[in-house]
Amino acid sequence: MSTKVAIIMGSKSDLNVMQDAADVLTELGVAYEITVVSAHRTPDRMFSYARAAADRGIKVIIAGAGGAAHLPGMVASLTHLPVIGVPVKSSNSIDGWDSILSILQMPNGIPVATVALNAAKNAGILAAQILSTADEYLVKNLIDFKENLKKKVEESAREMEGE
Repeated sequence: MSTKVAIIMGSKSDLNVMQDAADVLTELGVAYEITVVSAHRTPDRMFSYARAAADRGIKVIIAGAGGAAHLPGMVASLTHLPVIGVPVKSSNSIDGWDSILSILQMPNGIPVATVALNAAKNAGILAAQILSTADEYLVKNLIDFKENLKKKVEESAREMEGE
């Protein structure tokens, strides 16, 4: 587990959403670090964190933010690493749309892969899929993970059909 993913969020209150990324990365055998990096309240921390990520062995960054949600885009502007944005429906959010649009509508040249509102689990899976292009161990884990998803659906179907 030497390849790392960074999971960052704008506020500790986002952890209830972002924990899903950490959980699925653990399940898939991907090492990660997790912390709070606010684009608005700690811009110097964000700059140094994003610029030093690759030197620390980070390969993919998952950035979750609510409200104005500038964290994923700002981090993407500071690094060559792929950034996956997780829009978070926060207490100050406009039903999550402000977060979605802030992360989704990036200018050409600064891409951020964006998952659905509060879909940190999908961000973790996508990070693992990106890493799997150079890691056969992850390929096997992802195949097994998706096979288990298939089995759960088939079990549910059998249960419902039997009722």
